[in-house]
Amino acid sequence: MSADGEQVAFQKPGDLVERNEESGAMTMESLCMNCHENGRTTFLLIRIPYFRDVILEAFECEHCHFKNNSIKSASQIQEKGSIYHLEVENEADLQRQVVRSDVSVFKLESLGIEMPKGEGQLTTVEGVIRKIHESLSSEQDLRKEQAPELYEALVPIIAKLEKILESDASAFPFTISLDDPTGNSWIAPTTSDAGHKYRRRDYLRTHEQNEELGIAGDPNAVQNEQQGNPEDEEIVPGQVYSLPAECPACAKPCTVNMKQVEIPHFKEVLVFGTNCDHCGYKSSDVKTGGSVPEKGKRITLRVENEVDLARDILKSDTCALSSEELEVRVEPGTLGGRFTTVEGLLTEIRDQLHGQIFDFADTSAGDSLADSDKEKWDRFFKRLDLAISGELKFNITLEDPMASSYVQDLCAPAKDEQITTEEYTRTEEEEEELGLKDMKTEGYEADADQKEEEKPAEQ
Repeated sequence: MSADGEQVAFQKPGDLVERNEESGAMTMESLCMNCHENGRTTFLLIRIPYFRDVILEAFECEHCHFKNNSIKSASQIQEKGSIYHLEVENEADLQRQVVRSDVSVFKLESLGIEMPKGEGQLTTVEGVIRKIHESLSSEQDLRKEQAPELYEALVPIIAKLEKILESDASAFPFTISLDDPTGNSWIAPTTSDAGHKYRRRDYLRTHEQNEELGIAGDPNAVQNEQQGNPEDEEIVPGQVYSLPAECPACAKPCTVNMKQVEIPHFKEVLVFGTNCDHCGYKSSDVKTGGSVPEKGKRITLRVENEVDLARDILKSDTCALSSEELEVRVEPGTLGGRFTTVEGLLTEIRDQLHGQIFDFADTSAGDSLADSDKEKWDRFFKRLDLAISGELKFNITLEDPMASSYVQDLCAPAKDEQITTEEYTRTEEEEEELGLKDMKTEGYEADADQKEEEKPAEQ
């Protein structure tokens, strides 16, 4: 690099590469897929706060003036996929940063439309919606001639998109989602998010999704593993069962150990532990059994000392956790099912959040964490540390629509004054998310018989 900061070109076998030492951008010759002449692609590695490293790519051809840009993840495929939901309430939400990988699906839930898999993007919520609007409106004239019914159906949708882009108050609120089986897509959070406004849920990929991503292992390998004792008709409490599975991290065969544990004054739960000998992946999860309860359950614990921090706590994967004093809320599915202590659960929340926030705070490439945000997060983690050490009193609430969560009662069978339990009626949204609206528990045999009888008539 010269003294005045100009780019310096150097030769590599087969490629002319330029590197800007100040920005870190690299430029190289590459084939234009439009005119098949040589164009130039610029690469820039950036680090996004709260997220991870990504590579920005920008192509330009000086011959046909074709341009294109995309984003690629600089990280490996994550152990789990992720899905985000955001309720967009105002123009500020439209400016939230969005990272879309080329295998993610962005949906405008309120309008029932989606942007399918395609090129990756580093943009904003507004930017994605603008691209959807441009894609739909650009071919309306052609649809009017060739598919008038589709044209008429899209007119109100395009009009709603235009109101959103104009920040018309009547267009808000609306809900968006971003689903990525690689776990490398992202919608930016803010410190003011509360309730169901911003939600993230991690999930295990199916074998079919692993195949689509090109990381599936040999399906026969899992089937050839030891299948356990077929003579066991019932699960014996306290006995460990080993089940063959596919590792969510490397897609190779692994073992899932399962054990049934009886929790006093609650119910039986199944504790799962995954251990992969190939890549070292480890995880644990807890599942509760039993029928679907009529109502959800809300449990509030007043934590006053170290004895309370040592209470056993079961947070199911359908349970939300919150504390006003600690200014923390964990949405259902974020941590999965956990059977630990109050201290252990708070420690896990702290460690996971701290890794997401401050792993990217001190960086020389791309965006950095703003000083005001850093101060807010510093105060948040300091308060959380005081709570974990027993120096701060606080309340913690478990809200579980499936009533499958539990906090240890130290006074049973007498009433524990530090625990408040109440039942509540599930919301329509919770019923929908849990799949209870489509669940039929009575009369399904008659429906099945009727379908069988109708089959010959249809043929």
